[in-house]
Amino acid sequence: QVQLVESGGGLVQSGGSLRLSCAASGGTFRFYAMGWFRQAPGKEREFVAVINWSDNSTYYGDSVKGRFTISRDNAKSTSYLQMNSLKPEDTAVYYCVSGSAPSSWPNHYPNWGQGTQVTVSS
Repeated sequence: QVQLVESGGGLVQSGGSLRLSCAASGGTFRFYAMGWFRQAPGKEREFVAVINWSDNSTYYGDSVKGRFTISRDNAKSTSYLQMNSLKPEDTAVYYCVSGSAPSSWPNHYPNWGQGTQVTVSS
């Protein structure tokens, strides 16, 4: 049973930065694609980023391209989401996910963390 635990959320001013972490346990981390989704109040869950396990290729949602960077450390079974130039519209609960392959479709991922709140003030 894969368990995912996010950390690093908080309150930041517009233009600031945060780094989210996702610690995984159970399963074989290096064989999982690791990703992030977010959900703001009253909105649908939105794809943020994913990193493949086989070649570390990365994919991003259009709204975060050029500002966010996803990475992974297989030795620590941890993935990261570096968020720069944050905007108020980035405010949401951010969820870590893992699955067999990268996808922007939330239903593709069987494993979800509990979420961490990111709030960007204007």
